[in-house]
Amino acid sequence: MLASGLKKQLSPVLQEGFVIKRSVFQSCLELYPMQEWNTMMSKINKLNRFVKKNNDFIRRFTAGVKVIEVDATGRVLIPKDLSLFAGIKKEVVLSSAVNIIEIWDKEKYESVIEDSALDFGDLAEEVMGNIEIDE
Repeated sequence: MLASGLKKQLSPVLQEGFVIKRSVFQSCLELYPMQEWNTMMSKINKLNRFVKKNNDFIRRFTAGVKVIEVDATGRVLIPKDLSLFAGIKKEVVLSSAVNIIEIWDKEKYESVIEDSALDFGDLAEEVMGNIEIDE
């Protein structure tokens, strides 16, 4: 069930629905608002499908993709196969990932955050250290 504050923030996109899929890099799920999914798919559709790597990527990227909706009470039904992939047991964490929402098993999320906290300073410097910040 979505928290009322999150439901309110998502209200402009609730009618369009969402796409839920396996994450590429983590054992979590990614929830795309339909507009974001369509933007992603327009990029993917530009790939030459006669290049084997592209075809393999498309197949794996879209594996298990499901279109879902938020019901009138604010619930999102996570399909069983995707729930198993993410190892979701009881409690979930919804984490903003800029233009999508990650859905995690709470214990896994806390473990990943705790493990990555040790080297986050190094990661932040490597990723953001050379970016010019406008004032």
